[in-house]
Amino acid sequence: MIDLNKFARLFETFEHSAWRLETRRGYASDREDETYREFIETGTVQWDSNSAWCRNMRHQTSQGKRVGRVRIVDAPPTTGQLYLLDNARRNAATGEDMRNLWRADADRLCLPAEDFWIFDSRQVALLNFDGDDNLVDVELISDPATVLR
Repeated sequence: MIDLNKFARLFETFEHSAWRLETRRGYASDREDETYREFIETGTVQWDSNSAWCRNMRHQTSQGKRVGRVRIVDAPPTTGQLYLLDNARRNAATGEDMRNLWRADADRLCLPAEDFWIFDSRQVALLNFDGDDNLVDVELISDPATVLR
């Protein structure tokens, strides 16, 4: 297990790629954000493109590093998923490669039902959530066979 500060540093120190699979129907951290209320009220958000995340992603992708993610989306999408789909505009503007996959297709492909980031094809940061969608901890996996799986 690694603490959240060490997890955050992985986004500054990866060498060539960072890729995420997002499988949850919503995230507690999103629901606690003021932008979530804005989205509920208006259907869209005026995203801060100068946040620390955005500045770092622009910096990383400008160096030729690849950052991408696939979001699993239900049919119909949950409110949390619609919020993230709106946020994808901001992510894409930083150079992230944003993709969506219907949950039925993910199930047919036997994708895992776990959220994780893969860094440099050699480390998996498995994100563990509680029943209320709160990020509880992060498990850093570097065993080659487990990373490959």
